[in-house]
Amino acid sequence: MEKIEYKWVKQTRQILLDQCRELNEDEFTKEFEFGFQSIRDSLVHVAGCYHAWLGSFVLTQTSSPLLTKEVINNMKVDDIKRYFKQADEYVESVFEQFKNKFDEFIEKEPSWRAGSGLIRKTPHQLLIHSITHESHHKGQIVAMLRLLGHIPKNTDILGLPEKEFAK
Repeated sequence: MEKIEYKWVKQTRQILLDQCRELNEDEFTKEFEFGFQSIRDSLVHVAGCYHAWLGSFVLTQTSSPLLTKEVINNMKVDDIKRYFKQADEYVESVFEQFKNKFDEFIEKEPSWRAGSGLIRKTPHQLLIHSITHESHHKGQIVAMLRLLGHIPKNTDILGLPEKEFAK
């Protein structure tokens, strides 16, 4: 995994966030019977994965990486963008701090899952998990947009015009 690949992830995420900005409050928070219920909650859940696994487990920069339902219920797209911005800073720190030990195991109990037992993973595994987790939920969000009657914009990395690829 290279930094450039993560830039592509951020570019396609931005396409989705920009489209979500066009939704009204009812559409943004409408609950579906799949995914993390609403587009808002799904986006927060995705960002929370980066906060938990990278910000807390790998970097130990936070012991409370996940937001409460009360906080989430008041979040708008700009708040979620800020939550993702912090997640992106965690990713950058993982790249910098673990560049020579990206595949060395970390073994501990996650701070947000007290009593769950020890987990043994590498920073590399957890970064890849966070990215694939985002892709999984991005697909669900795109399905939610379709159910709301919107035509989702292309959020596939291969759909980016060559001139738009981050370099």
